[in-house]
Amino acid sequence: MSRPSRALLVVALASLATLHGLSGVDATVAETCSAASNSDRRVNYDFCVSELNKHRDSPGADAWGLAKVAANVGVNNAGAAVNDMEALLAAKQPPPDARATAALRLCEKLYYDMELAFAGAYDETNARNYTAGKQMAADADSLVRRCTGGFSEAGLQPPEPVARRSAYAVQIAIVCTAITNLLISP
Repeated sequence: MSRPSRALLVVALASLATLHGLSGVDATVAETCSAASNSDRRVNYDFCVSELNKHRDSPGADAWGLAKVAANVGVNNAGAAVNDMEALLAAKQPPPDARATAALRLCEKLYYDMELAFAGAYDETNARNYTAGKQMAADADSLVRRCTGGFSEAGLQPPEPVARRSAYAVQIAIVCTAITNLLISP
């Protein structure tokens, strides 16, 4: 039997590496999200897979890396929410009334705090202090609920950008908490 040429061997190995890498990335995110949704019924599996797969640090990441990805995504969403609220507060047409302004200012402060909570979750998880990381992600969930509660107490519906960012923040906080919890009790 003849030996395969060196070029054919290189092509075959490159193809195998590519196939293994692509299936490994999806499998790691999918497996982690599946484990998270099995351990916490609040985790939306499709959301988890979709959002974590979008992040540049997800390919090849293990559960530890994906917990940090979820925290980082939470930081980014909270920062964008603050920008949305600043734009709503600065809007001239129509200007927000006093109740809406107060609720937006409360949310703006809470979302600043949420950025710090998610950043803390990232830092604590990175330092492998999983219990503290999990608590900080849970704190972020509590902060978003206080924001939407501020609108409810004022008898108002949150404006669309706030409602959208809040729904996202709740989901990513749940995902972050659940994945971090997997690290505590594998």
